[in-house]
Amino acid sequence: MRVAGIMSGTSLDGIDVAVVDIPRLSGIEVVAHGTTPYPKAVREAILAVSNTDCHTSSISRLHFLLPELYAKALRDLCLRNEIPLDSIELIGCHGQTIFHEDTPAEIARHRVASTLQIGDGSVLAERTGITVVSDFRTRDMAAGGKGAPLVPYVDFALFRHKTRGRVALNIGGIANLTAIPAGAMPDEVIAFDTGPGNMVMDQLVSHATQGRLGYDKGGRMASQGEISNELVDRLLDDPYYARKPPKSAGREQYGSEFVTMLLETKLPIADLVATATYLTASTIARAIDRFVRPRQSVEDLIVCGGGLHNRVLMGHLAKLLSGVEISTSADFGIDPDAKEAVAFAVLAHETARGRASNLPSATGAKRPVILGKISPA
Repeated sequence: MRVAGIMSGTSLDGIDVAVVDIPRLSGIEVVAHGTTPYPKAVREAILAVSNTDCHTSSISRLHFLLPELYAKALRDLCLRNEIPLDSIELIGCHGQTIFHEDTPAEIARHRVASTLQIGDGSVLAERTGITVVSDFRTRDMAAGGKGAPLVPYVDFALFRHKTRGRVALNIGGIANLTAIPAGAMPDEVIAFDTGPGNMVMDQLVSHATQGRLGYDKGGRMASQGEISNELVDRLLDDPYYARKPPKSAGREQYGSEFVTMLLETKLPIADLVATATYLTASTIARAIDRFVRPRQSVEDLIVCGGGLHNRVLMGHLAKLLSGVEISTSADFGIDPDAKEAVAFAVLAHETARGRASNLPSATGAKRPVILGKISPA
């Protein structure tokens, strides 16, 4: 089955699209992939409705605008790679998360956990003529889960090894890991968000350059700054890092309020970027030491996501996780920049086959459930 996966993450850098052939889960072939940057106005509009007070009209309009952009990104990818659009049988679209609260909060004298991904599946289906699976997180939350992370189902299929304990690490806007013991069964896998990935670094760089740059390319700015150990220690006191999995994080923790707090320290911006870079590496390493190593050996760390290209960040990880062999998903045939989009193609494939694809051991759900809502072509 040929499936397209469409992913736009918390970093808001753009729309990742992957077209994959799935004869079986252990034999995924990536036909093509690419990223379409969000136009500046669209990125700003999404930020304006993400975990903030806003008008419902803005949310509604973006909910219908985004699938138009998703459809164009898919058509453009197919055109560049000479892929007939009608050869694609299914689309899995994550949508754009604008709010995620995995711990129940009070509203109208009730307490509920909730999540909201915008980007309507019906519009995408209408624009492409292809059946769409979207809104994956809500069913897991309805079943008592955190709604994240969902990629561990795919990590387990791709990276499980009979004799080596492995951790699959994605460094996107948020960093998340999947811990796969040697010879594991699905219910032995754990996964969770470790804390910030690129999100804090990206916001600091954008602030420093008045929006000219959206990220710290190669870790260049971090390499020019000094890490504030005092600030790192203070940030590591956040109770989130000590909380046992399952757990998830997002812009609610590491968005504009967090960055404003950093800027109020009056440290040089390069020092703040260096400190935020080390914070990401440190929270990943601590999560592995605290929650993974007591359960399994860790021989391999398999990295994907934009943070992989930050040499300073990867250098910190290598030092903090000495003795662990670090590789990338490319060594397993999946481009690191395409893996999240590939994952949602796989999750859509499982939904279309009527198969549950959350891992309760990772999300905390009470049972395995079929994810997503289907919008027929």
